[in-house]
Amino acid sequence: MRIDLNGTSYETPARTLADLIAETGAEAAAVATALDGVFVPRDARAATLLSDGAKVEILAPMQGG
Repeated sequence: MRIDLNGTSYETPARTLADLIAETGAEAAAVATALDGVFVPRDARAATLLSDGAKVEILAPMQGG
């Protein structure tokens, strides 16, 4: 399916947000996620289904000052 990942078109076989995070190599415990503009808590990612055209944000904290 094709989704929008962090503002870029992205093709993925992932069916859940947790699967997508694993596919991208992001550290699940260190990122925040949103689906179609709605925050998704860490414990809900495995049950959060993706659909074609979904807008997904995977955001890592930035360090520095």
